[in-house]
Amino acid sequence: MAVEGIIGRKVGMTQVYAEDGRAFPVTVIQAGPCVVVQRKSKDKDGYAAVQLGLVEARKLKRVTKAMKGHFDKAGLPPCRVLREFRVADGAEGAETKVGDKVSVEQFAAGEELTVTGTSRGHGFQGVVKRHHFRGGAATHGSMFHRAPGSIGASAFPSRTLKGMRGAGHMGSERVTVKSVRVVRVDASNNLLVVRGSVPGSGGSIVMIRKS
Repeated sequence: MAVEGIIGRKVGMTQVYAEDGRAFPVTVIQAGPCVVVQRKSKDKDGYAAVQLGLVEARKLKRVTKAMKGHFDKAGLPPCRVLREFRVADGAEGAETKVGDKVSVEQFAAGEELTVTGTSRGHGFQGVVKRHHFRGGAATHGSMFHRAPGSIGASAFPSRTLKGMRGAGHMGSERVTVKSVRVVRVDASNNLLVVRGSVPGSGGSIVMIRKS
């Protein structure tokens, strides 16, 4: 049983055409190749997982002694990106070994995947953009165009309750999208084309797992 997942880097979005001429949006992901860096077992580590490293063209410089020892133990060159993929309890004795290559060939067109990434960062934003508040009147003299309004009673409890929506940092959160359908697999170029959008900006790291 191979690892049912891979690390990828979002390239960007484009569109493809169906046989009937309809156009629909797709996301292109540079998926892998990856290499198995470590196997974790339930007896030793408390859970069963496989640690993958993303193999990239440029060599990694200034590797810490701890990471160098980690990769020397596996007999592999250092990788910039490491991610863990959980495996089922019954799959601990799987055929996957340290040093095995994981490629995009494990996916097929029409298959549904789960994609996890970090959403785009928008910095500090107000309540209108962050929480879709309607805002106040836009007429002259209202002085209440994009303000949040009341955030709590003054008499009781005389404080702002937890969970009150307000202005703050927007984006840069871990987001998981399920049921992402594969449109095309280009194994020669390690490209995965999926329908719709996935979290993150161009060049960001995503984790792809079978649903």
